[in-house]
Amino acid sequence: MTTDIDRTTDEAQIRELLADRAAATKERDARRFLASSAPDLVDFSLAPPLQYKGPEARDQRAVEAWYATWDGPIEVTVTQLEITVGDDVAFGHSINRMHGTKTDGFEVELWSRATVGLRKIDGTWKITHTHDSVPFLMDGSGLAALDLKP
Repeated sequence: MTTDIDRTTDEAQIRELLADRAAATKERDARRFLASSAPDLVDFSLAPPLQYKGPEARDQRAVEAWYATWDGPIEVTVTQLEITVGDDVAFGHSINRMHGTKTDGFEVELWSRATVGLRKIDGTWKITHTHDSVPFLMDGSGLAALDLKP
C-alpha cells in the first residue's frame, strides 16, 4: 500500500519530469523531451491530426522539425499544476504559457490547457497520455481564442 510519503515523493518526481520537459523544449532538445514518454504514448497536441499514437507520438524528427520553426529558445511555463497520484497511475493538469519567436519573426505568446496521464513503469513515471488545447470562440466563427490569459 502506498503511503502519504510515497505519494509526496511520486508527486515531486512528476513535477520534476514536467519541468524537465519544459526545459528540454526551451533548449530545443527533442530526445530529452521525448525521454519521459511511454512507448504507447497517445498525444492530443495542438497541431493536427486529432491524435498521435505510439511511435508517431514519439517521433524525434517531427519534434526537431517543429523546433526548427522557432528562432531561439521556446519558453514553456507550467502554471497552476495540480497532480493526483495513485499507486502506479497519475494525472495532472495545468495552464501553460508558450513564448518565443518563429523563424519568420512572428512573436508567439500562447496560453493553453494541458492534461497529462502517467503510469509507473519499472519504478519510473512515464507519460502515457498528453492533451493540449485552446478554447475556441463560441460566436460561430470557429476561431481559436488565442488571446486568453489566466
